[in-house]
Amino acid sequence: MARVTDVFVADAGSEPMRSVDSVEAVSGGLRGDRYCEGRGHYTPFDVCEVTLIAREDIEYIDEELGPSLAAGEHRRNIVTEGVDLHDLLDHRFRVGAATLSGTRPRPPCAHVEELAEEEGVARALGDGRGGICADVLDPGAIAVGDAVVDLGSTDRTDDIVARLRSED
Repeated sequence: MARVTDVFVADAGSEPMRSVDSVEAVSGGLRGDRYCEGRGHYTPFDVCEVTLIAREDIEYIDEELGPSLAAGEHRRNIVTEGVDLHDLLDHRFRVGAATLSGTRPRPPCAHVEELAEEEGVARALGDGRGGICADVLDPGAIAVGDAVVDLGSTDRTDDIVARLRSED
């Protein structure tokens, strides 16, 4: 089962990420997180409401590439396991009580490496391991252990084609 393994927020752009058991997804992001509150490093130029990264990618980076991404050093909000996050791009998906929409891959940046104080973090998060960005469609609580459920494409054309094919 695809699920949430960790949740992180930061009060401001260069503040350390802190682990929380749950968070409220609201219009604009996660309540209490830097980007939702307008205090992110890249505000207002490159804002992701919510960022997600796969535990499997974090483990690969730790084991195969060298840099250790200790709790939150990846600078992503939600850590998942059991789901290929790229499959959620252009899809609606439920995480806990919230509904999100996968909007784009989240590339690494030099700021992440600077804050981690470890060379190679940005490179390690490259090659599709940097996670994704998502927008909040329907607010709700997200907690460690919550399921991640793909609700289908955000492209209504795909939904219509699937329905027509199922009627054959």
